[in-house]
Amino acid sequence: MAEPIVEVKNLKKYFPCPGGAQNHAVDDVTFTINKGQTLGVVGESGCGKSTLGRTIIRLQEATDGVIKLNGEDITHVKGHKLKQVHEKMQIVFQDPYSSLNPRMTIDTAVTEPMKYAGHYTKKQLQEESIKLMDLVGIDERLRRSYPHELDGGRRQRVVIARALALNPEFIVCDEPVSALDVSIQAQVLNLLMDLQDQMKLSYMFVTHDLSVVRLISDHIVVMYLGQMVEKSPTKELFVRSLHPYTKALLSAIPSTDLDHPMKRIQLKGEISSPINPKPGCRFAARCPYATERCQEPQQLRELSKDHFVACCRAEEMND
Repeated sequence: MAEPIVEVKNLKKYFPCPGGAQNHAVDDVTFTINKGQTLGVVGESGCGKSTLGRTIIRLQEATDGVIKLNGEDITHVKGHKLKQVHEKMQIVFQDPYSSLNPRMTIDTAVTEPMKYAGHYTKKQLQEESIKLMDLVGIDERLRRSYPHELDGGRRQRVVIARALALNPEFIVCDEPVSALDVSIQAQVLNLLMDLQDQMKLSYMFVTHDLSVVRLISDHIVVMYLGQMVEKSPTKELFVRSLHPYTKALLSAIPSTDLDHPMKRIQLKGEISSPINPKPGCRFAARCPYATERCQEPQQLRELSKDHFVACCRAEEMND
């Protein structure tokens, strides 16, 4: 049985707003990522995907809840212990250009985490830099180049090399291919999957593109306004989605099957505010199946093996 590498329980991240209000960016999220596996996190912009990833790897402090890495609670660790945690957990940001220092050469950017860790000699830094660049498919002749001299695909490979510099066990991929051309997206996705096999990495893959997450993920979490509305093995989600919001997302995937086109579900109504939200389903204002029962708090329930949904009408809608 696979061992969990990351466990998140009732995680919350609130941001203060004027007047004492709070933006519930991540609200009561619970899941587990097993070693060597990928959890895809999907949802529209503003649903809290990126905030969730940054909170898990401790770039942001959690408001409440528990984060465990290899069974150890890391929710509030600080100082040297936090430095050790960051060596095991890394992130690949969405925009490779803005996440690289324009005044640093590629070689310097890749070795910067190793210099900060303080475990390497100058000779080792040079050797590791060459190995990492070879690992991600960047020619050694580009070591002295600056970010603006590379195309988007190569820049993202540099960011991936930097994330691998300290031999992490877990990497948050925050929409790592959304800023790239489609052909380059495929190359970067294949690279990430090859690295996962070679280095036994575990990923949390944040994206709004369901076609991408279908390719790379073992399980998928669907988020809406900070809450988890559905969690399922990838294959099952695409065959039998249970939440109305998930169904709407899946209907938006472009299809080349002209004989069996997917019926597009168009959502109407106003998006609820994440600032001091009312109890109940946050999707209710846009849901075509909403009733008075939806005004009550929705609990995440397991309707079939490993398939969870937070919808009080899930059974009757999916008979």
